[in-house]
Amino acid sequence: MAEYEACILGLKLSIDMNVQELSVIRDSDLLVHQVLGEWATKNTKILPYLYYVQELRNIFTKIEFKQVPRIQNEFPDALATLSSMIQHPDKNFIDPIPVGIHNHPAYCAHIEEETDGNLWFHDIKEYLAKGEYPEHANHTQKCTLQRLSNHFF
Repeated sequence: MAEYEACILGLKLSIDMNVQELSVIRDSDLLVHQVLGEWATKNTKILPYLYYVQELRNIFTKIEFKQVPRIQNEFPDALATLSSMIQHPDKNFIDPIPVGIHNHPAYCAHIEEETDGNLWFHDIKEYLAKGEYPEHANHTQKCTLQRLSNHFF
């Protein structure tokens, strides 16, 4: 989140300075690839930051994101030091991004006990061995069986 907050602050400063074309150089491999859409994020706390950066990207006529290895980050380090010396008109304030934290999972998998005496993977094993669905499987169960069988060999 700190990487995203620094990026957002830099983008907002550039917008305030009426910059039209921008090259963003980061040593965070994760941030650059997520912003470019090459990598997905499963962390729900980062998603609002990612969406906000993508929203800010649209303000520029041309913007590129580049990643440099941490070992070669002298230039980004120098820019970070310089940016820390510049006072943003809003006193370096970034609008808060609300992040909700739930005490319970957003979904759960309810697994009923098998009444036929077979182990939980019996239907998957039979599907892989014979290519046939269980006798009374409905469409949803067949799709689930296909999806689950992709992870077994």
